[in-house]
Amino acid sequence: DEEWNEMKKHPEIGFRIAQNNLDLAPVAEYILCHHERWDGNGYPRGMSGEEIPLLSRILAVVDAFDAMTSERVYRKAISREEAAAELVRCAGKQFDPRIVRVFVEQVLKLG
Repeated sequence: DEEWNEMKKHPEIGFRIAQNNLDLAPVAEYILCHHERWDGNGYPRGMSGEEIPLLSRILAVVDAFDAMTSERVYRKAISREEAAAELVRCAGKQFDPRIVRVFVEQVLKLG
């Protein structure tokens, strides 16, 4: 629980870093909100649906895809197809379903 609570601070840390950089300040709010969930179960504010900034919803999908398809010390990367399937599975819960559809169909060219 302690480690999870520490992990959940990273959007706020990123927000503070971005706020203090002239080039990044315009995107600070989007960084802060990129772990909010479509269903309202995210953090740090518990926002849901379209109250989450659009760029944060896009960043959430791209960040999750990158995390799933990248090697980590604690797990192997999964394929683009497997990551896309996981995004689709979580659409409407964790992610904005429209953004997932566009990302999978138009960006990844799958489906």
